[in-house]
Amino acid sequence: MNTSVRLQNSYSQLWVIVSLCLIIIFAAVVRVRLLEAPLERDEGEYAYAGQLILEGISPYKGVYSMKMPGVYAAYAMIMSLLGQTRIGIHLGLLFINSATIILVFLLGRRLLNPILGIASAASFAMMSLSESVQGVFANAEHFVILFALGGILLLLYAADSKKNKLLFSSGLLFGAGFLMKQHGGVFILFGIAYLIFEGINRRARPWPGLSSGILLFIMGAVLPFGLMVFLFICTGDFAKFWFWTFTYAREYISSCPLPIGLISLHRNITGIIKAFPLLWVFTGIGLAALFLNKKIRPRSLFIESFLIFSFLSICPGLYFRPHYFILILPAVALLAGIGMVSLGKNKKILISLLISAALLYSGYQNRMIFFKLSPPDFSRMTYGHNPFIESLEIARYIKARTKADDRILVLGSEPQIYFYSGRRSATKYIYVYPLMEDHRYALSMQEEMINDIKRARPEFILFVNIPTSWLMKQKSERLLFDWFDDYSKVYYKKVGMVDIISPRLTVYRWDEESIDYTPRSNTWISIYKSIARF
Repeated sequence: MNTSVRLQNSYSQLWVIVSLCLIIIFAAVVRVRLLEAPLERDEGEYAYAGQLILEGISPYKGVYSMKMPGVYAAYAMIMSLLGQTRIGIHLGLLFINSATIILVFLLGRRLLNPILGIASAASFAMMSLSESVQGVFANAEHFVILFALGGILLLLYAADSKKNKLLFSSGLLFGAGFLMKQHGGVFILFGIAYLIFEGINRRARPWPGLSSGILLFIMGAVLPFGLMVFLFICTGDFAKFWFWTFTYAREYISSCPLPIGLISLHRNITGIIKAFPLLWVFTGIGLAALFLNKKIRPRSLFIESFLIFSFLSICPGLYFRPHYFILILPAVALLAGIGMVSLGKNKKILISLLISAALLYSGYQNRMIFFKLSPPDFSRMTYGHNPFIESLEIARYIKARTKADDRILVLGSEPQIYFYSGRRSATKYIYVYPLMEDHRYALSMQEEMINDIKRARPEFILFVNIPTSWLMKQKSERLLFDWFDDYSKVYYKKVGMVDIISPRLTVYRWDEESIDYTPRSNTWISIYKSIARF
């Protein structure tokens, strides 16, 4: 009997290990196929800032952005290990995603059993590849959930074992998630709320020293931020860091009207559900099972809270960008796993069939993305006429005609060109979005950018005539446009025109051929070279 039980346990462990490996391998195969996808804007920003860090230039000395600096440091680490290329960056994401899949498995196993862990990991792996959440691209949300899930696991271990020392380590991981993006702060609030609820609900099984444990958790969560503030004070960059990540960020998140936000939320949720309808059916079943399934009910408070706070993490500013929804995928994956386990009545064979059916159907429905589209075509399908493919050719042209210490300027929001070309920006404003928004700092920002350009005298200037690179508003200040129109006529000549005519046709005209070329589309980039009259 003991031998039979041991064999059964060995087979169960083997099933779990093999299943988890197959899930990770499947996700990795899809990502490897798309490693050469061109960087999008946020990736370009993180890569350029990471490149500057590797050159010894701290964030906010070379880049103005409301993003937290943790993701810049993460990119710098990835590039130092895997190379300063888009392949190296996406390979780094592959490892981060694989680690996150494992954490989702461990969370499911901790909440119920290894079967739930496998079902949840499979659901997350599939959904995190989705074009609807731009999951193949290395956005900051991937880094946030990696640290948040690590913190959540330690939080559960601490709650189950009543070991307060683990709470400090848990807080550290939550704090690191906040350094990746401000949205990660919502998960810190989740951790505090969960500990308070645990204290209330465990009157029959008291947790000695829980108050001091909560204090330890908060201290751990605050420590990474405190160390970062100390670093910026030492480098003299604290004022700029605070302005961009808090003062300006507050202006940014208060500028989106509620109706527009709700329309964006509806559109993105609809797209995510359409991408994986069967997994969302299981998610709905899992949500009902929180109240009906006796085995999962003891953990229902945790899972419900995790789902609510995960949703709240995408709400600041009401912008609801597609990649924000990566933050809710672990919670949704847990619910989908619970749905499969509940339908399968904890029978391994039946649950395996449900997981296989979900993966096969989802894989078939997304077969073009997963198995057929080339990396450039995938980028075009995801981002439309944004010039991410064209940035590679533009950067090659500029790099071949400049020296390493020459400055260039992109009038638009295409920081990936700085990264590809290996050339420094003539201004810290690598995005023009803040300059076009309706807030009290917009005009002074434009004036500062103009002064930066005059001082740097960039060798090349690129003007991006693409709406999504500016996001102009009716009340946007136009000083920058009027100034550039006069400035470029005196000091620059046109040497390039990139005309994005259709998803499959981009016309490149260089040097003399560009002078008389008239764009056939409304989405184009013109390139100007200095004629040295400064």
